[in-house]
Amino acid sequence: MTTPAGAFCDPETGLCTPAPLDEAPTAAELSADREIIYVGDPMCSWCWGISPALNRLERAVATNGIDYRIVLGGLRPDDSQEWTDEFRGFIKHHWEEVSKRSGQPFGTSLFDREEFNYNTEPSCRAVVTARHLDPALESRFFEMTQHHFYVRNEDPNETSFYEPICRTLDLDFARFTALFNSPKIKAETLADFQTNRQWGVTGYPTVIYRDGEKLYAIARGYAEFEQMWEAVQELSGQ
Repeated sequence: MTTPAGAFCDPETGLCTPAPLDEAPTAAELSADREIIYVGDPMCSWCWGISPALNRLERAVATNGIDYRIVLGGLRPDDSQEWTDEFRGFIKHHWEEVSKRSGQPFGTSLFDREEFNYNTEPSCRAVVTARHLDPALESRFFEMTQHHFYVRNEDPNETSFYEPICRTLDLDFARFTALFNSPKIKAETLADFQTNRQWGVTGYPTVIYRDGEKLYAIARGYAEFEQMWEAVQELSGQ
């Protein structure tokens, strides 16, 4: 299977390598003393594959007093990739690999589109917007964005894509739209992209255990819950 320029997803490791950024990285921010950091992108298919395991991990760390947060990756934050037959074939083959390994569902109607912009910045920006509206709903919003894209094959580049998600989560869609299109949220989304690159993250999904200023990768690519939880227990001394 030919890989289009700027795209690489490894079926063995379950890791998708992001496109480079033109902007210089900003200073990385660290919050809680001890936390799990999930670095992912809603339009990274291995991030959809690992989603059930991450749901379990988020619940497990919460019951053990460990914070959990998301840093948006920025897998392909531009519209430079032309929607060619080659690119469609690459994506379709890749989705089949992820589904076979993870069991996650995928639709196929995306490949009937004559045009599609595989720019992952808007979906990442939408999650950052949800973070501002209600931080407790960020993970759920991320997962619902994945479902509407991968299973329903709707277009995350269209603002209307997020209306049913906001309705389900009881988020004010008018407020969402205003924030989503604001310079502030665009800048914060870019900051997430820059931060994970400054940390040395080279692909998604990546799951990090942070203890103070020390960062430990407990997953680089697709992983099962048991593998990640065992690493958390070892690192946290539980």
